[in-house]
Amino acid sequence: MQARTLPPTDEMYQALVGRDAAYEGIFVVGVRTTGIFCRSTCPARKPARQNVEFFAGAAEALFAGYRPCKRCHPMEPAGAVPKWLRALIEALETDPARRWQDEDLRSANLDPARVRRLTGESPGRTRGTEVVHITRLSTPLGPMLVGATEVGLCLLEFADRRMLETQLKRIQERMGAVIVPGETEITRLVAEEIAAYFEGGLRVFSVPLLTPGTAFQETVWAALQTIPYGISRSYSQLAKKIGRAKAVRAVAGANGANRIAIIIPCHRVLGADGSLTGYGGGLWRKRWLLELEGALSQQERVFLKASVLPLGYAASRRLK
Repeated sequence: MQARTLPPTDEMYQALVGRDAAYEGIFVVGVRTTGIFCRSTCPARKPARQNVEFFAGAAEALFAGYRPCKRCHPMEPAGAVPKWLRALIEALETDPARRWQDEDLRSANLDPARVRRLTGESPGRTRGTEVVHITRLSTPLGPMLVGATEVGLCLLEFADRRMLETQLKRIQERMGAVIVPGETEITRLVAEEIAAYFEGGLRVFSVPLLTPGTAFQETVWAALQTIPYGISRSYSQLAKKIGRAKAVRAVAGANGANRIAIIIPCHRVLGADGSLTGYGGGLWRKRWLLELEGALSQQERVFLKASVLPLGYAASRRLK
């Protein structure tokens, strides 16, 4: 995957100092002395040049270990949260377990009906009450980001996936969540089970999952979980499985929108001719995972060995 090209560092620093809104969405900045990352227009006091580093997006900053700024909210689309709601959002981030009632909102000089219209939630479940903790996980195929609440896993993606930042935003939107760095019992369980999987000792995961999506997406993701370890299916077979035989393209789209790699095994779906197609983590990783699971027939192994996909040393040895 090609990294997005950033403007020159000096130019980005001047944009930061000048709070230049023209650079919104172009970069975020990590502040080494505080461990937070900000958008270009953050009103906070500006750090010295030697204390900052720049990233193309929030996902990269999170992966580097920074947490989002509570003043400029870099995880939110620009202008998404009006000023009158900022105090409530900050209160929710400070005490995410609190359930806000109408009287709580009124005491904070907020109109419950106005909050409800903006967030689409009842005052008892105001936006931001769900917290997703993000942490890093090392694997033989490169680092992954793990995202989980206290009760379930909602994200497991390779850190270099192009759609990672989009997936983080979808989690926020679907779950009404704030995203913060950290671990939960769920993220620790994921680390244990993924390690066992890569060692060849685990075939069925026990991690509880949170997979909010459209009704169609959730149907496809549920069907993916029925594909056994060591078995592959085609997109057309998956479409027939859910009773939508003519919706092959839509099934492929839902497959690609899966936010929980490996555990929801979208890598087990192949083209009708057995070819590797459509894997957000990279086709070389898809081939590696299928080889690990022994999911390829001899004919498919010959076909795939002839393809010119990049392979790491460990993966290339598995194809011999």
